[in-house]
Amino acid sequence: MDNQTIYSTLSKKLLAELEGELRGDILTYWMNKMSDEKNVFVGRRDGFDHIDFDAPKGAILCGRILWTYSCAYRLFGVESYLEEAHKIYEYLRDRFVDHEYGGVYWALNPEGEPYDTKKQFYAIAFCIYGIAEYVRVTGDRLALKLAMDLFHSIEDHSRDREKGGYIEAMTQDWQPIDDLRLSDKDDNAEKTMNTHLHILEGYTNLLRVAPEESREEVAEAVRHCVEIFLDRIIRPDGLHFGLFFDMDWKCGPQAISYGHDIEGSWLILESADVLGDAELSERVMKAVRLLADGSLEGRSDEGWMAYELHADGRLDEERHWWVQAEMVVGLVYLFVRHDVPMALRKAVDSWEWIKKHLLDHRNGEWFWSELPDGSVNHRDDKAGFWKCPYHNSRMCMEVISVLKEWGEKK
Repeated sequence: MDNQTIYSTLSKKLLAELEGELRGDILTYWMNKMSDEKNVFVGRRDGFDHIDFDAPKGAILCGRILWTYSCAYRLFGVESYLEEAHKIYEYLRDRFVDHEYGGVYWALNPEGEPYDTKKQFYAIAFCIYGIAEYVRVTGDRLALKLAMDLFHSIEDHSRDREKGGYIEAMTQDWQPIDDLRLSDKDDNAEKTMNTHLHILEGYTNLLRVAPEESREEVAEAVRHCVEIFLDRIIRPDGLHFGLFFDMDWKCGPQAISYGHDIEGSWLILESADVLGDAELSERVMKAVRLLADGSLEGRSDEGWMAYELHADGRLDEERHWWVQAEMVVGLVYLFVRHDVPMALRKAVDSWEWIKKHLLDHRNGEWFWSELPDGSVNHRDDKAGFWKCPYHNSRMCMEVISVLKEWGEKK
């Protein structure tokens, strides 16, 4: 077979398997196994797939579920996906939104009452992301107004108009807060790569649906985020992101996060595409190609990607679910957008590794990770505050969309 035939065959195989995984496993798991007695969602299933009705519910999880089912409905037109999106949107609107001060609460208790009221801008960004996708499939003008309100809560309270970028968190009523961290794994830094990446992601999706009178200000914010990545967050060698910064964008020796590098390599490109700025897109194409190449330093010959390289040179070889999912998307982008033929073969090989090592063939969904010794990680959640139907469902839907478009052009 010639190369074109080989790549077409690989593409069709990957398309078929990812659609099967998405619709036959991930989406059904979250609809059937993560609903509470009120048919909304529970906060957690542990690593052995036991439900935890007492777990708090996170805004990040809510926004990501909303995005997942809205996007799935957009791609497949299945009414049950839209029904799920309606249900989650109403819960986000009625329970997570702070109707006194604006923004969204970080977490609710199991009964849906405010539990942690801090304003983490990362969480607000994911609610924008989910609501914008919901607007794409419903045209709901009130939902769009809510998304714009949340956009302004970030722009008004988080954006650093002097030195650029966005700060991490504030109190419920928008006052400074001592602990800015997303989690106890993070440095207590004023600005982080991770929050900027997902503000960019949420804003990019909002730009797709922004009302005409607001399109220019949303586009300006997206462009600002992209330029912050190009000028501040990508390290001088171009191969990796810096992770934690002070207000002046200073950072010391830090780890390398291979998963974020590969994730950013395609998300920033997507943002440039939506902006439609040819000059900026040219800069982005060069930058993200280097970033993708740098991320693949963490990919093993077996097809998995290491979690990170610590600042002291120690390699953390735990194989987290989200890192593997983002690697598959990044490899497909390398194939389609950067014309790297072997990247598609690597994407297929990495998907084969995921099937064998991360999919829970008994209970559904994916395990959090495989540990360096090859055993399954049961200590971390199957579903919960951070383990959402997002990275793996997005892998499936993004690859399906990109490869279908590629196939139609051939």
